[in-house]
Amino acid sequence: MSTLLEQIKSLASANAQETVKNRHHLHQNPELSYQEKETQAYVEAQLKAMGISSNRIADTGLIALIEGKNPSKKVIALRADMDALPIFEANQVPYKSQREGVMHACGHDVHTSSLLGTAKILQEIRGEFEGTVKLLFQPAEEKAPGGASIMIQDGALQNPIPNGILGQHVAPNIPVGKIGFREGMYMASADELYLTVKGKGGHGAMPDICVDPILIASHIIVAMQQIISRNKNPRLPSVLTFGKIEGLGATNIIPDEVKIQGTFRAMDEEWRADGLAKMKKLAEGMAEAMGGTCEFNVLKGYPFLQNNPALTRRMKEAAIEYMGQEHVIDLDIWMAAEDFAWYTHHVDACFYRLGTRNEARGIISGVHTPTFDIDEQALEIGPGLMAWLAIQELQIT
Repeated sequence: MSTLLEQIKSLASANAQETVKNRHHLHQNPELSYQEKETQAYVEAQLKAMGISSNRIADTGLIALIEGKNPSKKVIALRADMDALPIFEANQVPYKSQREGVMHACGHDVHTSSLLGTAKILQEIRGEFEGTVKLLFQPAEEKAPGGASIMIQDGALQNPIPNGILGQHVAPNIPVGKIGFREGMYMASADELYLTVKGKGGHGAMPDICVDPILIASHIIVAMQQIISRNKNPRLPSVLTFGKIEGLGATNIIPDEVKIQGTFRAMDEEWRADGLAKMKKLAEGMAEAMGGTCEFNVLKGYPFLQNNPALTRRMKEAAIEYMGQEHVIDLDIWMAAEDFAWYTHHVDACFYRLGTRNEARGIISGVHTPTFDIDEQALEIGPGLMAWLAIQELQIT
């Protein structure tokens, strides 16, 4: 084991209590997307205490640089997201959210406190590596179009331009102490679909003088699935799900309109655009053929997330060196979405998963649930591992 690796592990262990303290503060004081003013100020203060100056970006985000020897040699960016979700926390823990109806249920408190821990390690050993580490503390991962897109728009990937970017995300399905990687396509794009089917309402016993939007909506929902099964390349994963239908009629009342909401997921940008166009054409045409109309609106979300194969392979090898072969696993494709994907379409990227599950302690809840929590052993592993990965990548010429 190298001296530097031992030093990083020692620092991660020594700083673990502070990392947990930061996580507890953030967990108790969650803020929704684009509202992370207090979180921004807290992170800013922690960085300042480490001797790291930062600049505000994207309204509630932060960028900071840690310069080693020969700072212009190479640049690696590290990203953490900071926003919370509109969820009522059900956990009974000392660090429970103090803001009713707002909760860090996706682990962004973990990501932010972990990156602060990484920053502290790198700042202390900056004389041991060459190049620059760029820290991105990002707002609004949870809300389209995603804070990552605003960060990029505001210059987060400029001055200096990173050669690569790393991000980590909690994984409640992976035992604490394990790390997961996947090369290539990993997570899906996510677009929200909003359809309004309009007909002519009336008495349920006289459908002949009505145009039934519920019947039209039913046909559209069923027919649109054939776009996935018969128009998509079967080798490309894709999902179309409708989760909400609202037709405010009654047992004997045909309503004037029906509203439908759904999500479309894809792993290919060309198919994503083609699929959306086909859905719009089908929905509008079918409604017209049945005597009604359909307004088809799309809220564009994040693109699909692609991990650069060469970078991800190097990071996996470095993780094995840090964690041990038995603690590093391969991930499957996941059809959830992450706005880190925006970075992956601009710079070589690796987005990996940090195990946080502990069945023996009952820490098994998934993200976006009121009982999500982590085994905080991950707050020693995460900072040290990311510091090690960053330094290893800076050594690659």
